[in-house]
Amino acid sequence: MTMIRKYFSLWLLALVVAAAGTAQTQPAQLQVTDGPIPMRVLSQGPADTDTELQVICLFRSDPVNGFHGALTEMDEKLKGLLERIRRQDLFRGELGETILIAPNTGTIPAKKLLIIGLGDSQTFMPERMEMIGSIVYREASRLRAAHPFFAPTVLDGGVTKYTTGQTSEQVIHGFLRAAATEKILSEAGGSTGILIQDLTYLAGLQYAAITRDGIEKALATAR
Repeated sequence: MTMIRKYFSLWLLALVVAAAGTAQTQPAQLQVTDGPIPMRVLSQGPADTDTELQVICLFRSDPVNGFHGALTEMDEKLKGLLERIRRQDLFRGELGETILIAPNTGTIPAKKLLIIGLGDSQTFMPERMEMIGSIVYREASRLRAAHPFFAPTVLDGGVTKYTTGQTSEQVIHGFLRAAATEKILSEAGGSTGILIQDLTYLAGLQYAAITRDGIEKALATAR
């Protein structure tokens, strides 16, 4: 009986350890409440998301604007593709400039990668992200990607003097503005895109809560 208990205990411990290991590999997420479009904050890098459309941002193509964190990982997985196109004579990264990439198999899981230019990093202010949010919605609608993932990658672009909540608040203001416009067009039969069903906003684990706070602040003022 003692031997049976011993083996049962070992089996139970193995199950607990396996379950804990699985839980650790799952990215943390925070749901955003009371929005016209379902939203969540997911603590996962944009290079790891398995999604129909991943959106990231890049500052103007300039030697002073290096890659950090998630952007470094993204460029490594794309085998240096971001650095190769990010030049003044190619993709300049001007504010609102976009480029769409179809990642090769074996690089990143996302089916499509949309890059939006952020312009000059030295004069960047969070209000600039309002335009970015509208572009995220409109490009996702045009590409018929109903469940886009978005990573602002402002911190990863080297600008650290603003909080992620300040950034996310402005992004959602623009996203909702574009959503309202698309809804009117759709009801009038004048839309060529689709209505976005939900938005996944990426943020590092330490920034997830304040990012959600910024989103909810934008939602509160929109009601």
